[in-house]
Amino acid sequence: MFVFEKEQIIHNIGGVKIGGNFGETPTVLAGTIFYSGHKIVESAERGIFDKNSARNLLLKQDEMSDMTGNPALVQIFAESEEAVVRYIDFVTKLSDAPFLIDSTEPRVRIAGLKHSEEVGLSDKAIYNSINVSVTPSEIEVLRDMHHESAIVLAFNPQDPSIAGRRAVLEKPVLEREKGLLDLCRDIGVTKPLIDTAVTAMGAGAGSAAAFTFVSKTVYGLPTGSGVHNAPSSWTWLRKHKKTDREAYFTTDAASNVIVQMMGADFLLYGPIENANRVFPVAALADIFAAESAYLEFGIEPGDSHPFKKLL
Repeated sequence: MFVFEKEQIIHNIGGVKIGGNFGETPTVLAGTIFYSGHKIVESAERGIFDKNSARNLLLKQDEMSDMTGNPALVQIFAESEEAVVRYIDFVTKLSDAPFLIDSTEPRVRIAGLKHSEEVGLSDKAIYNSINVSVTPSEIEVLRDMHHESAIVLAFNPQDPSIAGRRAVLEKPVLEREKGLLDLCRDIGVTKPLIDTAVTAMGAGAGSAAAFTFVSKTVYGLPTGSGVHNAPSSWTWLRKHKKTDREAYFTTDAASNVIVQMMGADFLLYGPIENANRVFPVAALADIFAAESAYLEFGIEPGDSHPFKKLL
């Protein structure tokens, strides 16, 4: 393993520490609930869902988090303003985990953020995301709200290389007046989480994974991704899944280790149903990293780290 020469920033979001050097803090894992096509959702527009199933999924993720020492986030996906409010209220009554407000619609994300502030949960809410498609009206609302935490998506639709990902963060490209990191500073996002924007395999997934290391080296900011998007979009694996489902799920979970070994601080691991597979894999990688960091560089993890809890 290695340590970064650049000072590594650790954000405290709702009591969860995200960031730092290898072995300093455990990898934070975020499972998605109420996503498009999620079987527990009965009406995506109204936010009606099977509460018992949702409860079991949330409690299972919290159980795996407590067992391994890897902190959890809940990625709440919603398709309407009504739904996002229902989802946030339900999730936060059952779990103390911080949560991501996610939607393809800016108005839904904003509604979720406003509701979080109204009910006193702004310290736990992570806006997902600030990206090259952010609208002027969305920017103005975010500037007025001065919300401190957001995912910053390093997706460049014109250039999937490492240089392209850096460009959207640092420069006024794609008709934007400034890079996304400057935009964050402008609107008051003081706790940005860089998402390297993992695309499909063969369309820049390798560069997205490698950008994890580059981001930590250059910016020192907490960095992660939804690396599971790569195997889940892999045509060969999707075909193979029809005859070997376990191979699919094993590959999906194992993909997280790729970016962990490059310094990832958080993982958007996909459907929350996969918590029982992903948490042990992430804990394994964290133990390897922490053992090396301790023996080689004297970095001692906290008592809740998998290195301390599971050995």
